[in-house]
Amino acid sequence: MLELKAIVYEGPQTVNVQEREMPAVKEGWALIKASHAGICGTDLIIYGGTHPRAAAPLIPGHEFSGTIVSDHPTLKPGTPVTVNPLLSCGTCPPCQSGQAHVCETLQLVGIDCDGGMGEYVQAPIDKIIPLPEGVSLKLGALMEPIAVGVHAVRQVGFVPGDEALVYGAGTIGLCVALSLKNLGARRVVIVETNPDRIKKAEELGFTAIHSLTQDVKEVVLAETNGSGFDFVFDCAGHPAVATQVTEVVKVRGTVVIVASYKNPAALQLQQGMFKELSIRFVRVYTHKDFEIAAELVAKEPNFEKIITHVLPPEEAQKGFELLTTPSDAVKVMYHFE
Repeated sequence: MLELKAIVYEGPQTVNVQEREMPAVKEGWALIKASHAGICGTDLIIYGGTHPRAAAPLIPGHEFSGTIVSDHPTLKPGTPVTVNPLLSCGTCPPCQSGQAHVCETLQLVGIDCDGGMGEYVQAPIDKIIPLPEGVSLKLGALMEPIAVGVHAVRQVGFVPGDEALVYGAGTIGLCVALSLKNLGARRVVIVETNPDRIKKAEELGFTAIHSLTQDVKEVVLAETNGSGFDFVFDCAGHPAVATQVTEVVKVRGTVVIVASYKNPAALQLQQGMFKELSIRFVRVYTHKDFEIAAELVAKEPNFEKIITHVLPPEEAQKGFELLTTPSDAVKVMYHFE
C-alpha cells in the first residue's frame, strides 16, 4: 500500500509527522497532491483539544492548495487547484433553499475527515476550484480565508463608497479589509492591539488604531466628523470589542460579527436601539464567494503579505506554537514538496 507523509493531530497540544496509508478515493471525489496548507483559528481549537467534532488521529487542514492527481472528470492531472472544504448534507431546509453553507449538519474537510496537511488529500469534485493563471500555489492556500472576507462584505448590504472599521488584524481581519478595499470601500481603518499586526496592517496600506494606546471612539469620531463608520466588522471576537462596536458605527449603520465568540459577550443593545443599528452575523462562504476570491487574489498582490511563515511539515509543532505563543506570525503555512 502506498504511503503519504502527513501532519497528524494526536491529542491536545500534540501534532507530529506520520506515514499514513494513501486514501482510497471516494466516488465523486478526486485525489490532489497537496502543496500548501494553512493553519486556521479552527485548527488551533483542534490543537488545543477542545473542538467538539475533530477526533484524533486526524490530518487537519481546510485551507490548502495542490495539483490534480486523478479522478477528476474535466481537470487534467497537474492542474493547480484550491478547495472549498464545506461538506453539506444536501437535504436539510437550508441546503434545499440554496444556502448549503449554513447546512444544519455542516462538516468540513480537515475537521470531520482528513484534510490538506498531508502529501495527498481527496476532495469532492464539485468543491475543487482551479487557480487563476498567475496565482501561486502558496496564494491558493489562502483562498479560503479570502472567501471568508468576501462573504462578510457581500452578505451585509455593503455598496462601493461605504466606509468601514475592522477590528482585528489577524488573517481574517486583513482578508476582510483587503476585500472591502477591492470591492470599492472608500476608506478602511483597522483596530488592533498587537504592534506586529499593526505594522502588517500599515504595510498593506491601511490606517491602524492601536487600541491599547489610543482611544478608539475618540479617533473614530475625529476621523468621521463625529458620525462613525457605515460598517463595523468584528474580526477579533474579544468581549471588549463587543461592548464598543455600537459606539463607533454611525446611526443606522451595520455591525457585522465575523469572529467566532467562544463565550457570551455583552452588546450595548440600548445604544443599538437608539441608533437603529443592524447587527449581522456571517459564517464561512458560498461557492460564488470562493470564485470572487479567486478573482481578487489574481489582481491584489497584498494578499500574499498576509502569509508570514511557510514551514516544512517536519516543523509541525513549531507552526502551531508560533500561533499559540507571542510572535509576529499572522498566517502560518506548511509546504509539502
